[in-house]
This record gives sequence, C-alpha cells and structure tokens, in this order.
Amino acid sequence: MITYVDATAKARRTAGVIPLHGSEGFEGMRRAGTLTARALDEITPFVEAGVPTSTIDRVAYEFARDHGAVPATIFYKGYRHSVCTSINHVVCHGIPDERPLREGDIVNVDLTLVLDGWHGDSSRMYPVGEISRKAERLIEVTYAGLEAGIAAARPGNTTGDIGAAIQAVAEAERMSVVRDFVGHGLGRLFHDEPNILHFGTPGSGAELKPGMIFTIEPMINLGRPHVKILSDGWTAVTRDRTLSAQCEHSIGITETGCEIFTLSPAGLFNPLASRSA
Repeated sequence: MITYVDATAKARRTAGVIPLHGSEGFEGMRRAGTLTARALDEITPFVEAGVPTSTIDRVAYEFARDHGAVPATIFYKGYRHSVCTSINHVVCHGIPDERPLREGDIVNVDLTLVLDGWHGDSSRMYPVGEISRKAERLIEVTYAGLEAGIAAARPGNTTGDIGAAIQAVAEAERMSVVRDFVGHGLGRLFHDEPNILHFGTPGSGAELKPGMIFTIEPMINLGRPHVKILSDGWTAVTRDRTLSAQCEHSIGITETGCEIFTLSPAGLFNPLASRSA
C-alpha cells in the first residue's frame, strides 16, 4: 500500500509513505543541487594521474565549508569522508585514500551537500587521462541509461517505467544493471521513500506524482551484475572484476515532467561530452 503525504508533515522515513514537496522544497533542492554540482565541477582539475583520492575528498570538504554547506556522508553510519570515490571495478562507496590515481582509470565521485537543511545528491564519472574504448563505451551507456530514466520520470508513469528504461539501454549493449543498490527519495532527509530501482517492469511500482523528489543513479557493469562488499563494510566491487560506472542526478516530478536539480553549471556532468565540446 502506497500513501502520498504533504512533505511538511513527514519528519522521518516511513515505508510506503511518499512525501510530496511544494515550491519551498523545490527551491531548497535547487540551491542544494546546484551547489553540489558546482562542487563536482570544482573537483574536475584534481582528477588526474598521480593525485590521491584523499585530495578530491579534501577539495570537496573545503568547498562545502566555504559555501555554508556540510557533506552529508561525514559520520553517516560511521563513514568519515566527504565523498565516495569508486575506481574501475568498484561499483560504489569507495573510500578516499592516499593511493594515487593512474592513467586510464575511471572514477565515480559521489557527493551529497546539505545546504539549509536540503540534500543535493549527485555523482559523475571522471576519466583519468586517456581511457580504453571499453571504458568509454561503459560510460556512454551509463549516461544514456540515466537520460532514459529521466525521460521516463513524468506524472502518470511509475518507478518501474524508470527502471525498465534504464535496463533496456544497458542490456541492449550487453551490459548489466546492478540490482543491489537503488535510487531514493530525498529532501530534508538524506534517504526517503520511494526506492528507485534501475531495472524492472513498465507500469510496476509507485505512480509518479508532482512533488516527488528522488535520485536516479544507475550503476552499470561491463560484465555480470553481481557485487560483493569488501571487509571495510563500505566498498562494493564487481564479483567478476569487470569495470563499473555510475552517474546520478537529483530530480523533482513537476506537472509536465521533471526538473533536474544537479545540472553542472559548467557543463561538465558528462565527461565524454565535455571532452568533445
């Protein structure tokens, strides 16, 4: 049973209860989402061979501090960093450290900034120097999957329509969608209803209604979809050691479609598009 409620009357996550936000929520998400996107733009020059991911984490933290925001992940369930940095076969939740990036790596940086109580959540891929054609293709398909999911995010459709659209793009290219992690509602809460699966059946799941706010964040593998969690309790990797990629936007359902809150002001969200521009 799914229930839709006014977001202002909902203080915590409750299974099956989806908040609907008004103009205040959308304005708060615009500010938080834009700041997160600006931070990810700021990180771009630092993603290069020889630079450790701890430097990326520091740049993100300093940007947040200088702009009156707080990274949502610091001390979240014991996590101690501002970003997640997932390299090559790491699917998500990679932990920044002192190991330098290498030419040919692909890196996902996932950042959520809290500004005035609102959570802007986004991630994007960064190529380190020249990358292989298979890595390029993986990134292209992952971004195409996100675009397909966003195109399906409109009133009257369902969460299943989003997942089915992403799955169709990935599997048409003989790639796979990770099942273990999902998109999620957000706003004043970091994680809220509904869950957004990146695979599924058209017409299934919750109906999309104006005022819903959530992330779409597909994780696509070159090989099989299966993942495992390393002993640190956070880092998820592909079981078959093939490359994985992810990209993420925070969006809100409007009367006619959806609004993307985390668009890059500098046009850097898609690294391959910005390289060819």
